[in-house]
Amino acid sequence: MKILTCNSNRPLAEAISAYLGLSLTRASVRRFSDMEVFVEIHENVRGEDVFVVQSTSYPANDHLMELLVTLDALRRASARRITAVIPYYGYARQDRKTGSRTPISAKLVANMITHRRRPSRPDPRSACPGRSRVFFDIPTDNLYAEPVLVKDIQENHSGQDLVMVSPDVGGVFRTRQIARRVDADLAIIDKRRERAGVSEVMNIIGDVAGRRCILVDDIVDSAGTLCNAAEALMDNGAEGVYAYVTHGVLSGGAVARGRRPRRSRCWC
Repeated sequence: MKILTCNSNRPLAEAISAYLGLSLTRASVRRFSDMEVFVEIHENVRGEDVFVVQSTSYPANDHLMELLVTLDALRRASARRITAVIPYYGYARQDRKTGSRTPISAKLVANMITHRRRPSRPDPRSACPGRSRVFFDIPTDNLYAEPVLVKDIQENHSGQDLVMVSPDVGGVFRTRQIARRVDADLAIIDKRRERAGVSEVMNIIGDVAGRRCILVDDIVDSAGTLCNAAEALMDNGAEGVYAYVTHGVLSGGAVARGRRPRRSRCWC
């Protein structure tokens, strides 16, 4: 087994490698003068199981091309199986049509990763590079953050009157699962916009008065929704608000915005 990384998060790949007691595979991932990506593998990977650790985070397009070119290089080097480990999957938010002329970019990127060509007829052997595990049309393993979040909540909030809070209806299932494991109640933020030009009205479903609230979210980009939820919880009498997020993109003024809510803290 070999572990290889590109440039999105080398410290993470080094930590994984150290934990497993394996050295990172030597490879060059660099740019030509016109910024095209060039990848060269400096070790023999023929017949090996190779794990490529590469997020498609900012700059998303650059890191995506690094991943695609690396997967192609490994396939052409005759690796037996290639597994892409993608801690943050860029374009994941565009996973459905939101308008009449909008793309499903998450599916487009998945196809780019899994298929090197479009065959004239369906052929399971065409899933490439190396018929690996990544997304959608090939076998997929979802890496859940729930065990890590639960462990930290138990270590840092034990003995408190806890309420796990979903910042929107879409995250209720995820938040309920964590609430069960830490033996806490569940609350939900109900967001709605009454009419154009009027700010969102936020209602709290559940009892939060005098209790410690823990918001659980996945992708936090501008942090507007998260901060509005924290303010709404404090306005409804919460003793304090903490937030756990799995993918802290935190673009623009997100960090400064996150410092505004009273008595709140955030872990990513």
